[in-house]
Amino acid sequence: MTGNTVLITGATSGIGRGLAEAFHARGNRVIIAGRRQGRLDQISAEHPGMRGIVLDVRDADAIAALACRLATEEPDLNVLINNAGISRQEKLAPGEADLATTRDIIETNIMSVVNATAAFLPLIAGKPNAAVLTTSSGLAFVPRNNFPTYCASKAFLHSWIQSLRVQLEQAGVEVLELVPPYVQSELSGPAQLADPHAMPLDAFIAEVMSNLEAGNTPEGEILVERVKGHRYAERRGEYARHFDLFNPRSA
Repeated sequence: MTGNTVLITGATSGIGRGLAEAFHARGNRVIIAGRRQGRLDQISAEHPGMRGIVLDVRDADAIAALACRLATEEPDLNVLINNAGISRQEKLAPGEADLATTRDIIETNIMSVVNATAAFLPLIAGKPNAAVLTTSSGLAFVPRNNFPTYCASKAFLHSWIQSLRVQLEQAGVEVLELVPPYVQSELSGPAQLADPHAMPLDAFIAEVMSNLEAGNTPEGEILVERVKGHRYAERRGEYARHFDLFNPRSA
């Protein structure tokens, strides 16, 4: 929990920023990556020693170039946090599908994680306390019909992370999955940031860090109490009830 060099994508707001600040406060070297230079500069200025780097995770060439840079500039890098992601509502009825939105979600939520993990694993493998942490979602386990590709992208990550975990056992790289509930952030727009039904970001980050410090990561997953109902719905025989709550039908 301290003394690491941590790279976090999607770190200019929400969960990514919260994790960056929490790891920095615990004595880690933190490198934040995001698309907005102004926010990177602001966050870095507020936390001396934190480094900000502009990165569009949809650009595979930019990810590869950053890996080459950091191999020289940050030789102690040992933790990658794949946090960048977007969420958009979509309509799938005949004639209403927006495939550009679908592609953007897939490229950001899936391909960026696959590309970043492939690019940075050679840098972190073999280092003490090497780890890859990827943010999925409670909606990977109980989807909402109005966010179909977002939910599916997180379900993909959950499955993919399990395979990655097994393959990296011999490489000594810990593979963790962070499974947030509905959290106050800008993920789906400004309304989410102020939604009283969402978990306050500070409370979420505090519980996540507490779980990490205690080694409370069952099956490699970081679960706050609020998300366990969704995560274990099928296991507990409650999937249909949770699905209906998320997806009410018209009478």
